[in-house]
Amino acid sequence: QVQLVESGGGLVQPGGSLRLSCAVAGSIFGIRAMGWYRQAPGKERELVAGVTSGGNTNYVDSVKGRFTISRDKDKKMVYLQMNSLKPADTAVYYCNVIDGTLEYDYWGQGTQVTVSS
Repeated sequence: QVQLVESGGGLVQPGGSLRLSCAVAGSIFGIRAMGWYRQAPGKERELVAGVTSGGNTNYVDSVKGRFTISRDKDKKMVYLQMNSLKPADTAVYYCNVIDGTLEYDYWGQGTQVTVSS
């Protein structure tokens, strides 16, 4: 059974930084991509950043230049470094892993990020 375990959320002041981590517990034989989504109250879930098995990354425009996604293949972990945080970044952040072999999406339980003074 595969589980994604997230950590690193919390309360931070505007302009501050947080680093989210996601660990893959269990076996996934063909990770095609890993990413972070977020969902703010009353809004749809959106892709924040993603990284493919080949190392290509993509970001939603609102976080470009502020957030950095990275992964450790050996440890099966993905990270999201968030700098210059804004109140608009407040949301529940979810880790996502796509199994390219099974064509299946795995999701973490979500971690709350609150940016407020």
